Order: sequence, then structure tokens, then C-alpha cells
Amino acid sequence: MPAWRLSRHFLGRPASVTEARRFITTTLGTWPVIESAELIVSELATNAVRHTASARFGGKFTVSIQAEPDQVWLGVVDEGGPEVPRLVRPGDDEGGRGLLLVANLADNWGVYGNHTGRTVWALLKVDPIAAAQAACR
Repeated sequence: MPAWRLSRHFLGRPASVTEARRFITTTLGTWPVIESAELIVSELATNAVRHTASARFGGKFTVSIQAEPDQVWLGVVDEGGPEVPRLVRPGDDEGGRGLLLVANLADNWGVYGNHTGRTVWALLKVDPIAAAQAACR
């Protein structure tokens, strides 16, 4: 299976989280990591809409997928903000548990950028044989 990349922009509003999920499920189709990918993008898109400048009037966020035979990279690019996304452990009173879910689902994840724009990304490893079989369905 050849590598490919696809991105889509969304308005920075809560209804766009559903659209971002649909983008993931439609694009990844029968890939074995589709359920994890959908949950991860849902959490990251929700964070972009709730905690960044993407939520302002006219704001947007971008969802990117980069697929290779053995992995899928997912990224959500927001328009930045004063707070740096961080992992919050259970029992903390603040929000941020969505990143804990992302950390548990993904094989790796991270954040890069600054207050003017950030990318929060997650990497899902894929069994290449399972991915090839799914592509034939």
C-alpha cells in the first residue's frame, strides 16, 4: 500500500468536531486503527474548539492524516492560544483528560508550535498485513 497524505480545514465551532470525525472515518475506511483514530481526532478537535483561538469568529482548525503501510499519523493544527496543551492525570480538578485518552490510544503523541498556532499529533502503529487485508475488502 503506498503512502498518502490528506488534510481538511474546519470552522472552529463545536459542530465541526462531528465533521472531523466523519472525515477520519470516511478517509480511513476499513483501516484497523479507525476507531482509535476517530476518538483521537475527536478529542484533539474538541480541544482546538474549546481552548484555542480557533474558536474565535472566523477561526478554523485543520485535520491532517499521513498514512504509510505500518502507521497512521494524525495531526490537528489550531490557531494557538496562551495555554500549552498538557496531560492531566486522573484526580486533577482541571480539564485536560482528553489528552490522557489520546496518550493511552496512541503509540506516540506530542505538541509543537507556539501561541500563534500549534499542532497536536498522534501516531498509531498499524500491522501492515492487517492494513493490506483491510484495503482489499
